[in-house]
Amino acid sequence: MIDGRARRYLVTLAQGKQFHSHLGALEHDELIGGPEGVTVRTSGGSSLTAFRPTLSDYVLKMQRGAQVVYPKDAALIVMYADIFPGATVLEAGSGSGALTLALADAVGEGGLVISYEVREDHLSRAAANIEAWHSGSDHRPGRVDLRSGDVFDGVPERSVDRMVLDLPEPWRALGAGTESLAPGGILCCYLPTIPQVSQIVEAMRRGGFGLVSTFEALVRTWNVEGQSVRPDHRMIAHTGFIVTGRKLAENRA
Repeated sequence: MIDGRARRYLVTLAQGKQFHSHLGALEHDELIGGPEGVTVRTSGGSSLTAFRPTLSDYVLKMQRGAQVVYPKDAALIVMYADIFPGATVLEAGSGSGALTLALADAVGEGGLVISYEVREDHLSRAAANIEAWHSGSDHRPGRVDLRSGDVFDGVPERSVDRMVLDLPEPWRALGAGTESLAPGGILCCYLPTIPQVSQIVEAMRRGGFGLVSTFEALVRTWNVEGQSVRPDHRMIAHTGFIVTGRKLAENRA
């Protein structure tokens, strides 16, 4: 639900329940069964407009155990890691499940996302967030297989199409961990700092990866009101670096 100041509230509707905020109370039953985009009034007289949340809305408002991958970065990961329908993707660092959800949507019904996480509390939170989103969504995502484990020790999967690492030391996964990736497959790493980027890029170049690329995304929204058009005072600037590379086949020459 969105109020008059564009503030957003994520609410799971249930019969007989109420939504309470500083704006007043609202009966869930006023919205259940109604159309999206309807505007209703709270007991305090404030207006709220109701929509089903997008995945971006959900990710920014869902409960977190670990910091989420922002929607702007998840979108670039899906595109530049070439996450395609029917792909098998191995993810490490499930966190709160934000990137896992984006990957599952991208691989579609015929795809599979295998996601490893070493922390049980993060794994539980990711499972709850994924279940909550899928149970209330009309999307038909790929299957998600959440696993407790450490990719640094190697994993049993072989010939996966893509590998996505949201880990503080992804270079430790090169070798035993990246044996799972098929030749030509794409390794994508998400990292917050330059020293981490430097280490993973050099490790990838030494460890059998080519076409290594590093980039970030800065998103600035604009305020448009009639002839008054200006950038907003705040923007989503640096959140993380994305590093991609393609696995090379063994040299037969």
